[in-house]
Amino acid sequence: MSAPMPISRLVSHVILDLDGTLLNTDSVVSKVVKPFLVKNGKTWDSKKAYKVVGKTPYEAAAIVLEDYGLPYSTEEFLSMITPVFSEQWCNIKALPGATRLLKHLRSNGVPTALASNSPRSNIEAKISCHQGWKESFSAIVGGDEVEKGKPSPDIFLEAAKRMNATPSNCLVIEDSLPGITAGKAAGMHVIAVPSIPKKTAEFSSADVVINSLLDVRPEKWGLPPFNDWIEDTLPIEPWFISGPVIKGFGRGSKVLGIPTANLPAENFSDVVSEYTSGVYFGWAGLSTRGTYKMVMSVGWNPYFDNTEKTVEPWLLHNFGEDFYGEELRLAIVGYIRPEANFPSLESLIERIQEDGRIAEKALDLPMYAKYKDSPYLRNTLQLGSTNDDSQAELNSK
Repeated sequence: MSAPMPISRLVSHVILDLDGTLLNTDSVVSKVVKPFLVKNGKTWDSKKAYKVVGKTPYEAAAIVLEDYGLPYSTEEFLSMITPVFSEQWCNIKALPGATRLLKHLRSNGVPTALASNSPRSNIEAKISCHQGWKESFSAIVGGDEVEKGKPSPDIFLEAAKRMNATPSNCLVIEDSLPGITAGKAAGMHVIAVPSIPKKTAEFSSADVVINSLLDVRPEKWGLPPFNDWIEDTLPIEPWFISGPVIKGFGRGSKVLGIPTANLPAENFSDVVSEYTSGVYFGWAGLSTRGTYKMVMSVGWNPYFDNTEKTVEPWLLHNFGEDFYGEELRLAIVGYIRPEANFPSLESLIERIQEDGRIAEKALDLPMYAKYKDSPYLRNTLQLGSTNDDSQAELNSK
């Protein structure tokens, strides 16, 4: 996470982007466009997905047609694909920290606007699927309500106008380069939350770049701070994953001196894609051994520059032996920090050890300790599954 630039004036209003910032739209794009390409004899290339981030629907459609050589006009393509997208609006999940941020801003009386390149009707449909979201916005501006979409500043300037706010008093939170450009052109402060992995350096024009909405620090902008951090940890809505322990990169014990129990991420790639990279903690259940405290990283591990997103749990217990092949079930209950790079191996090891100490202490708190008794950790479940019943049972205690 980069440090914010000096702020000459504290902000009073917040303007948020929607797709990729509050909503995990990328998963739905893949779900809709991929089958369409298959029907047309093409193969979806996830590496090209970044090209449509932050674009208007028309611009995104034109890019897809050109990249894949599809024999349709942009208008024809949109007429075929838009109804399919509309059916998926309520399947788009909120990104980690989105609902928390909106509730915080609303409860503290911070005027907040939503400004998206999507048509206003699409915006309304998407946010209607999330309780309390529509009421959180003082203004909503769609790409079809201004002359030019992002990277033009029109959308943000219109949002400020509707809130009776001076642009320089507004804080924009965006995930895309067109959005960052638009916010700066509007004369606003900008927080970048890149939705494209491993592209942080490209967002240097923003005032600050953060890993996810979980890392927003409102007090740095003169806004009321969150008060939900406990013992250097942030409670989150628990999530549950499982899989057989596999051999990883061979660096846990040998390089770091920290034995991680690696899981095959492909078994639950859809689940992991919903969660931002970072360091989490919770409880780990081994089918033949019991339940243990654990801390884990999710992401690309910048120091080692992974090419794929991985899940690397560290069970806070000295086993004295390997247990490859055993089923490992995880209940992830809290967040510690964003994924970060380190100047040396020693500093990386020191930070991992500190993460372990934070998790070890926090998991003794009743709000986290209760998940040690989760039925999910005790029962043999299908690999990669989640267990909402376990979560509902424990949350009710």
